[in-house]
Amino acid sequence: MRKTVLLLAALLLAPLAHADDAQCKLALGRGWPPATENYGTATEKLFAGETQPTLSVTLLPKLGVESGVLLVANPNGGDWLLRRAVADERVHAWEGDKLVLRTTRAPEFTEAPIPAATATRLVADWRRALALAVPEGVTAPFSEGDTWLFVAGDLRVSGLRPDCELGALLRDQIDLLIEASDEGDGKREKRWRQIGESLDRMRVVLDAMAAPAATAKP
Repeated sequence: MRKTVLLLAALLLAPLAHADDAQCKLALGRGWPPATENYGTATEKLFAGETQPTLSVTLLPKLGVESGVLLVANPNGGDWLLRRAVADERVHAWEGDKLVLRTTRAPEFTEAPIPAATATRLVADWRRALALAVPEGVTAPFSEGDTWLFVAGDLRVSGLRPDCELGALLRDQIDLLIEASDEGDGKREKRWRQIGESLDRMRVVLDAMAAPAATAKP
């Protein structure tokens, strides 16, 4: 009897879950939020150094130090570089009555190899997710709170903390990357599997989001 009740509840809730997926709106927009580009560019450069990330997420917090996660492709093939970076001191700061960008002190890094297959899938799936959830013409919103900067391939979107199920999946994947950057080989293998499972779920969410748009086309 209990199993029957649970199954019925799952069936009743399933359409609601799909509806939530389809209506997911991330508080993000294309490009840079107003008055943020110089600050964001300086922070990304501090974290990337001479490398050119293919995927990155950078947090510009209202308080505290900036942080980020980035993936750098291996030009010779093989594993990519996963880097977690945390600023040693706040980049965006007041010195006396003058606002400055402090980028002379090296950030703290933790780095690890990430399989190319996992990295390339992250780039492709993140790009699809961000492009679908943030259509062209939607500008990045200004916030006096934390600002999130996402880059996936040639796509940049920025704005507020990503919420709803899609945002939660993105944040879960970021957390798994952070954990993997500071773990041994055995635990990292588990993280890659968890990321793959999260990406599988994200594709289901994205398919649900894309379905209404496809139906609306003549």
